[in-house]
Amino acid sequence: MKRTTRTKVNRGALYLLFVVLVLVVVLITDWDAVKTNFLDVDIAKEQFPDVVTTAAKNTIFYTVMAFIGGLVLGLLLALMKLSPVAPYRWLATVYIEIFRGLPALLVIFGFAFAVPIAFQWQPEPRYILPILGLIVVSAAYIAETIRAGIQAVPKGQTEAARSLGMGPSWTMISVTLPQAFRIVIPPLTNEVVVLIKDTALLFIAGMALQDRELTTFARDAVSTSSNSTPLVIAGLMYLVVTIPLTQLVAYMERRMQRSR
Repeated sequence: MKRTTRTKVNRGALYLLFVVLVLVVVLITDWDAVKTNFLDVDIAKEQFPDVVTTAAKNTIFYTVMAFIGGLVLGLLLALMKLSPVAPYRWLATVYIEIFRGLPALLVIFGFAFAVPIAFQWQPEPRYILPILGLIVVSAAYIAETIRAGIQAVPKGQTEAARSLGMGPSWTMISVTLPQAFRIVIPPLTNEVVVLIKDTALLFIAGMALQDRELTTFARDAVSTSSNSTPLVIAGLMYLVVTIPLTQLVAYMERRMQRSR
């Protein structure tokens, strides 16, 4: 048998296997149970407009807060890790390794409960401390992204700026950082997508009704309705936000590849 024929046969077998698996799933699934427990139209209608005006709005708000805070702290850490001063490099490296190694849920839990107990301090609104936990975790990942972007800038750019009489600080601010941020826009956008999903971890802080994000909103709705439809609605809301962002990341990556 020729190689091309064998390839076609193997590909046809894979398609057939896929069709068989789909048919098996369709035949063995209890669609009445799925409709009753996950696709109840009446319960789905009850989620609106609060799932948009409260839950989705808070999710986006928390994401923006965490990203801005993580970006500022991450930029500082990236510059410290590239610093010629050894103690700055050590401090940044220790921070990045610790908070990339710890589960985000553990860090958020620590900020939400351990900090108020240790220091007898509970700021209002209550979501501030959990958001700080999310910020310190995201900063560790953003720092590594920015560091990689800075090191990806051709050294000739820095040498040309220095030959024009620019100092190291001004060269970094006016030449290196703008080009580095252009390089890291796709991974930073991807970090926004990760943060949108990580806001679901804030549920452990016990949000007030007006402060609930999508996951907490759906959990409360499931408890009151004894039905899983609110989880489906919350999942769809996450997809409405994240899919356009992931497509934007893919578009920017393709555009950067073409420009190269």
